[in-house]
Amino acid sequence: MARVLYDLCGVDEGLRFSPFCWRVKFALAHKGLDIQTRPWRFTDKQALAFTDHDKVPVLVDGDNVVTESFDILRYLDRTYPEAPLLGVGTAVDRARFIQHYAERALAPAMLRTIIMDLFNAVHPDDRDYFRETREKRFGRTLEEFHSPSKGLAQLDAALEPLRGHLKESDFIDGEAPAAADYLVFGNFMWARCVSSADLISNADPVYAWVERMLDIHDGLGRQAMRITDIDGAYR
Repeated sequence: MARVLYDLCGVDEGLRFSPFCWRVKFALAHKGLDIQTRPWRFTDKQALAFTDHDKVPVLVDGDNVVTESFDILRYLDRTYPEAPLLGVGTAVDRARFIQHYAERALAPAMLRTIIMDLFNAVHPDDRDYFRETREKRFGRTLEEFHSPSKGLAQLDAALEPLRGHLKESDFIDGEAPAAADYLVFGNFMWARCVSSADLISNADPVYAWVERMLDIHDGLGRQAMRITDIDGAYR
């Protein structure tokens, strides 16, 4: 039975922008595992009823159903131990720290910068849901939350530890990418797919790392559909 990944899509079924799904897609490519992706939208909760979960990514691997990106990476290492992603013991704890860094430091800064681009990338049938849930979370309208200048300043500060590390290493995990790189790079794929905003200078070590990450696994990231590839996406 083919592996299936439920993968968030936007205004076009080919526009796949979830940072959490991108983590899993890179992890599967790292393992050399084939996957069929199934497009899913925010309001299509019924499609995930069999999982007792209402968010993607959801990986269906034979009789196994796994949710949450970090748990999927752990599942892949247990089930397919070749080409490890996370390592063992304290290495898993370090990867969990990287996950929190990506979600609690980088993602909020990016979101402040690209939120209106993201709103426009969401499927029209999902936009009321997206607006309602995000405005409840932010305690303000999307337009009030949107502040590229503040977001970019926040992102620049949040990237400083990553910048320092990448001055000394090609990848977060060392000489070759692994889980730590995918946990962080999912955020950059999220921004790249929905927005044309320049988040980092091309002189930044992080920029060079992004370029390397776009090319790995036969250009998996570089080949992904972007909002700028879709005619009329901003209407």
